[in-house]
Amino acid sequence: MGPVSGTTTRRVLLAFGALVALFAAASAYALGRLADIHEGTRALREVGGRAREARELATAVRDQYAHLAHTIILGNDSHRHFHTEARARVEALTQRLAEHARDADERAAVADIQASGDALDTLYRDTLLPAVLAKDAGAVEAAHGRALEWVSRIQARVDALTADSDASMAAFESHVGAVERDSFRWALLMLGGATLFAAGVGVYIGNSVARPVARLSEGAARLARGDLDVRIPEDDPGELGHLAAQLNRMTGALREHQARLVQHEKLAGIGRLAAGVAHEINNPLGVILGYVRLLQRRAEGALAEDLRVVEEEAVRCQDIVEGLLDLARPGRGPLEPVALRDACEEVVSRLREATKLGAVTVEVLGEGTAWAQAPRLRQVLLNLIKNAAEASGEGGRVEVRITGDADGGARVAVSDSGPGMTPEARARLFEPFFTTKPSGTGLGLAVSQAIAEAHGGRIDVDTGALGGARFTLSLPARQEAA
Repeated sequence: MGPVSGTTTRRVLLAFGALVALFAAASAYALGRLADIHEGTRALREVGGRAREARELATAVRDQYAHLAHTIILGNDSHRHFHTEARARVEALTQRLAEHARDADERAAVADIQASGDALDTLYRDTLLPAVLAKDAGAVEAAHGRALEWVSRIQARVDALTADSDASMAAFESHVGAVERDSFRWALLMLGGATLFAAGVGVYIGNSVARPVARLSEGAARLARGDLDVRIPEDDPGELGHLAAQLNRMTGALREHQARLVQHEKLAGIGRLAAGVAHEINNPLGVILGYVRLLQRRAEGALAEDLRVVEEEAVRCQDIVEGLLDLARPGRGPLEPVALRDACEEVVSRLREATKLGAVTVEVLGEGTAWAQAPRLRQVLLNLIKNAAEASGEGGRVEVRITGDADGGARVAVSDSGPGMTPEARARLFEPFFTTKPSGTGLGLAVSQAIAEAHGGRIDVDTGALGGARFTLSLPARQEAA
């Protein structure tokens, strides 16, 4: 469809692409936030696990100390077994804390808990329990004091780990909550924006596609009803505007073709009528002219003048009949190459010799060759140049410009310096018997157009460079005459 091809398609695709990109961005953002929330939840679970293990370790240390205290209170080794189980549980929890330690500080704290637990166990087995069994109250009291120090040290370390885990949990909970709130706000914003953008895309498509298509449909419907004056707006810059322009050109061509058909029918009707009556009219006209010319030889004075008027009017009637016959047979016979410059200069010479040009300056420019019936072509050129000279008036100018086309055709443009013509006259120029001159049959241009069309060409009229009318005879490359 030319340089505009794909414009509407590209605009629609860009609009949908932008909409998809917006939804994709919203989805990507939501997925990213979900991944962030998932990671925060996983870290929260890990911190919660460490906090839970730290609390379990604190409980196990208290159990270990409780069994140590029961050994002192009972004064026997009945809680040795329980102490050993509590100690094993403390070691297992300490080992798990060491595996899950996040940094050097946590590892150092766990190592200190391990060392303190080992020291407390050694104190219980090697000092406290023998002193209890030996009933050595002083030794028991001293060992118990040192045990309290180790337990307090372990408890302080465990409390620090628990507090640190609680703080981390609080931080992660705050982060996850902030991410959730932020994600919710942005999701609402993006979804709302996407909805508004989708509505805008719908309106845009309606304006860019649906409305032009509706105008095209309405114009096509009017055209189907025979309304050849319909014109579809061409304001859309894309394919639809280009299609509207094509439809408008097609409508104009149909309108022009219809006008030509009407003109052809008029000319054909006149031609059929002329062919039927020309012989009957020409015979009495010939008799009238014969008698008039015979009487003119013997007439004098006013009678001679009257006979001259009768002769002129009879000749005028003959010209009309010949013009009608020309409409009936605009082009028959073989074509031959005609040098247009020679033909134009010959016509100008004939008109100059017949004193039809007066003081009008006629200039022939350019070269070209056309395949035509030479007598018919000269008849057209004579009509056009003679009309241009009459329109220019005394002292006027006529320019005959010949140009050859690349496809083998040719054009002859006849411009005059006259006053031009009104749009109303221009619309009826090629109608039979229409004339803007005070005298004339009004058949010259109609016959010329019929001859041009019989050769596959036509005559167009516009304003020329000299300010007056310009009649352009366009002849195609070689073809058979009609």
